[in-house]
Amino acid sequence: MSSILKVQGINKHFGGLHALNNVNLDVEQGKVHAIIGPNGAGKSTLLNCFIGRLTPDTGTVDFDGTSLIGLKPHEINQTGVSRVFQTPEIFTELTLLENVMIPALAKRDGAFKPSLWSSMAGETEIRDQAMNALSEVNMGGKAGMTAASLSRGDKRRLELAMALVQNPKLLLLDEPTAGMARADTNATIDLLKTISGKGLTMVIIEHDMHVVFSLAEKISVLAQGTVIVEDLPEKIKGHPKVQEAYLGGAHL
Repeated sequence: MSSILKVQGINKHFGGLHALNNVNLDVEQGKVHAIIGPNGAGKSTLLNCFIGRLTPDTGTVDFDGTSLIGLKPHEINQTGVSRVFQTPEIFTELTLLENVMIPALAKRDGAFKPSLWSSMAGETEIRDQAMNALSEVNMGGKAGMTAASLSRGDKRRLELAMALVQNPKLLLLDEPTAGMARADTNATIDLLKTISGKGLTMVIIEHDMHVVFSLAEKISVLAQGTVIVEDLPEKIKGHPKVQEAYLGGAHL
């Protein structure tokens, strides 16, 4: 299986803090790849280097044959990379349908222009795309609801629809089940399994090991900004370096 995301020699400093230290990563096309590690390991910093929110000091990030270094976030999005954030970034005053139409318009036009607000109602094709994305996350029946009224689990599903409507080749998820009750977590696992089963490549950062081992086909473990091991899930659980990183493996 070929790599769709290849990271080599990434270093990132914040003053005297070496947040990422010579990080290498290969994400295979069509697979679910999890990045785990203790708090402060550098996981979110690494993800931000993928989407242009941070620029590595050294190293390369190549996605589907394109270098992402130096590109702005909206330019990276145009290459086929979408992200679901740790804290849902939605427009609470808008309906679910309107929330999903915005990234669909941004994907089509390269960026969302304020002048498009007035013409959104007439965007029949974009509306259809948004409804399809909402249906994919089992929220088509709530399209007319205001986003502010949603539960936390439904807000995460809405943000997932906002990512999927952009037809990504790679979906980055930063703790997609954070703060959810177990029932919502299990429902999200099932939903992500269905989506990944259609061939979408995913990179997931997650602290809940139940989620990680339910979804991941390969796992990279970060500790103090370094990838200490990368392997299949069944080989990660009992790996001595992983046990040490997690202070005896209480979370595994």
